[in-house]
Amino acid sequence: MALQMLFQCEIGKHSPEHVLTTYFQNGKFKPEQEEFSRTLFKETLGELKIIDPLLRQHAENWRLERMAAVDRNLLRLAVYELVYTRDTPPAVVINEALELAREFSTSESVEFINGILDAVRRALPSN
Repeated sequence: MALQMLFQCEIGKHSPEHVLTTYFQNGKFKPEQEEFSRTLFKETLGELKIIDPLLRQHAENWRLERMAAVDRNLLRLAVYELVYTRDTPPAVVINEALELAREFSTSESVEFINGILDAVRRALPSN
């Protein structure tokens, strides 16, 4: 859900508030799913000034602006979780990102995303 909201915000050029309002307007999600997704979406957006430079640093020969929008936003979510949350082990964060890439992107993207996230993970102070 957070990936879809980030994508909608960027590609649709909608404000985060508009995205949150319209995405959850039908009430079909469990409260804990909605709360987690809202938080992940808002927090990721709030840390883009940190996240995007990290992605640029570890995405060798790739400009962030040239990446597919799905891949870029998926990487942003995963980097947010790697850097700012300690609840989920890094291997799980990366695996979840790869599963989302398999579902929403291309087979080439899976390898691309894995490489960048592994580089970010290795560069983190705790690793």
